[in-house]
Amino acid sequence: MSDPRPVVTRIAPSPTGFMHIGTARTALFNHLYAKGRGGKFLIRVEDTDRERSTEAAVQAIFEGMAWLGLEADEEPVFQFARAERHREVVGELLSAGAAYRCWMSPEEVTAERERAQAENRRFQSPWRDREPSVEQLSQPHVVRFRGPTAGETVVDDQVQGEVRWKNAVLDDLVLLRSDGAPTYNLAVVVDDHDMGITHVIRGDDHLNNAARQSLIYEALGWEKPAFAHVPLIHGPDGAKLSKRHGAQSVTDFAEQGYLPEAMRNYLARLGWGHGDAEIFSDEEARGWFDVKDVGRAPARLDWDKLNHVNAHWLRLADDARLATLVTEVLARRGEAPSTDALVRLAGAIAQVKDRAKTTLELADQCAFALKVRPLALDDKTRGLLTEETAARLSRLRDRLAGGTPWEVPALEAEIKAFAESEGVGLGKIGPALRGVLAGGAPAPDLAKTLVALGREEALGRLEDALSSGA
Repeated sequence: MSDPRPVVTRIAPSPTGFMHIGTARTALFNHLYAKGRGGKFLIRVEDTDRERSTEAAVQAIFEGMAWLGLEADEEPVFQFARAERHREVVGELLSAGAAYRCWMSPEEVTAERERAQAENRRFQSPWRDREPSVEQLSQPHVVRFRGPTAGETVVDDQVQGEVRWKNAVLDDLVLLRSDGAPTYNLAVVVDDHDMGITHVIRGDDHLNNAARQSLIYEALGWEKPAFAHVPLIHGPDGAKLSKRHGAQSVTDFAEQGYLPEAMRNYLARLGWGHGDAEIFSDEEARGWFDVKDVGRAPARLDWDKLNHVNAHWLRLADDARLATLVTEVLARRGEAPSTDALVRLAGAIAQVKDRAKTTLELADQCAFALKVRPLALDDKTRGLLTEETAARLSRLRDRLAGGTPWEVPALEAEIKAFAESEGVGLGKIGPALRGVLAGGAPAPDLAKTLVALGREEALGRLEDALSSGA
């Protein structure tokens, strides 16, 4: 039976470090599911761990989401600010007999857990069925959930299928700590209910939490959301993604030269697919995605596939936008191209972007266009510039300056015709011409290199090399 409620999903990261790429994929799945059904996508910052939560990590979350282009439909919710509401709900559970106060010391809790484990039974607080005295009420204590001790808790997970837990093994979890701070499972239930969340799509490391949270929903008489627990992302070797696999955070991937549209495309394909489609637009992804189609096996990060997808979106990207990204790459490298060089950058990008897989590679491919005249020629080019070759390049320069349209097809034809008129193959012209134009840096085909540099710059570089007597 389908859920009649409008779809509302959320991503709920903890601001205790960088934004992991696994969190980014979970956010994407939530975004695609909601937007593909005309619903809402929300963000909740679970900042209740006050010792580890930092403002810098909060900003990293927002910056990562913004970079990925996953915009929330409402202002973000901060979990810590809702502590009073969480305590209010605990009061309701106490009044309904679904929770109880517990005065066990940490040492008593440890001892009871050890006994329960040895006797293969659930942890049991002696305060579950004991009435406290008035004096005890004024002493520090926790509040525990009074869970059922018989039967089963069943979650019909949209990825994992039907999952069952025997209630006899589910301990009475703490809802409020002795300092009045609400615990994770309680806060999540209250926040998801109050935010109107209809579908909880998250990593399968939270699957066991679904059992406890389901019991809290039932005790409060609240409608449960649909649960979908997606497998985590592993490295190429099948192990959990870690530093040794390279990039882990959204920031890492951005700084390594990947485009957000490529990351959305690639991340959507990690664990989910639509037939054999490898490359697809955001609109197609929204129309095709269903969390029920996510596989149960962990997805593996594949750098070759990511590079393939990124290369595709690089080719389609606007040249001016890529010029800005390349400029940022150069700035991180401590390079500051001249104003004239930056003017040439967009023209160069148009000619070389089909040779790059990332913006870092694109920056490398554009290095020839950013050089400042007069270029310092490398030893190989100097060796090629014999008297005969220099004379031949001088004649080519005059021919190119004679009004040849500065377009790739026209320049290709002109260079070929010149070689024929000289009675030589392109091998007698190309290497020296490339060296003079690019100064030893990687460069595309000759005609593309000329177009990337522009008429004035290209002819100027030729003139510099020929007039220097090199």
